[in-house]
Amino acid sequence: MDQKLIAGARAVKRRRGAAYPTLWLITDHVRLPDPTTVIEALPRDITGVLFRHDDDPNRRALGRRIAAICRARRIPLVVADDARLAAMLGAGLHLRGGRRKLIRSRIGWISASAHDAVQLRRAAGVGADLVFLSPAFPTASHPGVPALGTLRWRLLAKASKIPVLALGGIRNGAMAELAPFCGGAGAIGALLRSN
Repeated sequence: MDQKLIAGARAVKRRRGAAYPTLWLITDHVRLPDPTTVIEALPRDITGVLFRHDDDPNRRALGRRIAAICRARRIPLVVADDARLAAMLGAGLHLRGGRRKLIRSRIGWISASAHDAVQLRRAAGVGADLVFLSPAFPTASHPGVPALGTLRWRLLAKASKIPVLALGGIRNGAMAELAPFCGGAGAIGALLRSN
């Protein structure tokens, strides 16, 4: 795991007094088919897990395994765009583009994704606790997609009413580069690398 990124997430948590996790593992069925070993190694005090694995035919079974690990380690879990699965797992919910999904009862954190100012406002309007603004930098998850870059990311995040976390191309100095408006980060690759 990228130790500088972990140190950066701890610094953001202290500086902001954040109740929410400031570093999130984003699961990906291609880049990280079985995220369980990575989740078992995450530092508990600052991390959460955003479970995607949308196209995985064993999504529910994997979700149950991940939820059990997260419960045992006291790591918050949110499920992307599936309120039923989130409720079944006792997890929070992640809303793509800040779109509202059916939320019968609030179990955990509500996160959202955003790529522009409209989606940032939408995320705040539906009651999300935090929002992932992406892509901050060029990313292996979406090659060729234009990144927001430091200046544009900061300008968008500055106007948000809820904490904005960076996603996309996250590396060791990303949170410092996006400060003072960076409320944390979500990552795949940076949490897989050892350094």
